[in-house]
Amino acid sequence: MTTYDDRASLTDLTATAERVRSSVEGVIEGKPEVVRLSLTVLLAEGHLLIEDVPGVGKTMLAKALARSIDCSVRRIQFTPDLLPSDITGVSIWDQQRRDFEFKPGAIFAQIVIGDEINRASPKTQSALLESLEERQVTIDGQTYELPSPFMVVATQNPVEMEGTYPLPEAQRDRFMARVSIGYPSAEAELQMLDVHGSVNPLDDLQPVAHAHDIVKLIDAVRTVYVADAIRRYAVDLVAATRTHPDLRLGASPRATLHLLRAAKAAAALGGRDYALPDDVQALAVAVLAHRLLPTAQAQLNRRTAEQVVEEILQRTPVPAGHQQSGLSTGRGAPAYDQQPPRRL
Repeated sequence: MTTYDDRASLTDLTATAERVRSSVEGVIEGKPEVVRLSLTVLLAEGHLLIEDVPGVGKTMLAKALARSIDCSVRRIQFTPDLLPSDITGVSIWDQQRRDFEFKPGAIFAQIVIGDEINRASPKTQSALLESLEERQVTIDGQTYELPSPFMVVATQNPVEMEGTYPLPEAQRDRFMARVSIGYPSAEAELQMLDVHGSVNPLDDLQPVAHAHDIVKLIDAVRTVYVADAIRRYAVDLVAATRTHPDLRLGASPRATLHLLRAAKAAAALGGRDYALPDDVQALAVAVLAHRLLPTAQAQLNRRTAEQVVEEILQRTPVPAGHQQSGLSTGRGAPAYDQQPPRRL
């Protein structure tokens, strides 16, 4: 087992992640925080929901991330007439073999791009539930495992209502994080005109990492040390959403798990073998807000789920010894808790 005495795993992780980040940022100008969150979700074994207005690069971000990794990629264009079998696959009778043969659907890829996911009917959307959570597909009583790594990057338009079906809470809860790209700055938009005006930058995008490299990095992220105080802090944040007066639906236990996984990935991307409250705080809005349902009164008062999460972050006490970020002792051990095990 590789240990942090030589820090080989952490060095490999940060170097590989840096290559992927640079590759994606070559296509998505001026949005480093969005690219970093996408990488965090990938290494945390999660799925990403990109929700924003048309034309800001939602599909471009998903494609750039997929093409930067040498792995199988499938795109699903969600439409009202899309069938569940188009996603999961179907068993077809083979006359020669006199038996049913399974034809895999578009979900059988390592990175799946779901474009305009809210345009499909609720029945079709439900076909993703098992895949998103259990990373498998069950057809006619037979279970088929999905490849590893496996990540769904879905896009949707939050302002266009005609011909769309809002994602049910059960499906939104299965996405680790939601990100909004937002409009670019004036400088980034000018650069975009220069780069995108004559050629498509995706055409020249080459893979900078292999699928097996990503699997190794995911294994490394799993062993990032999280102190008991940090775990309790995450639980307190999520529990506060369940009793907040402006929310009629708080975050689930799955949200707590996703928040800790994302914090571990963020710590590793930051070059640390341990997580800090800063990692949890930085990801809380992206991981929790899309799972919350404001009350009718909160909506009338124009209170958003993001604002509620920010308020909870301000009110929830940070674990003792963490009021300042980056507290550490020695080689990288947290100052607030016992020495973490030397592993990864």
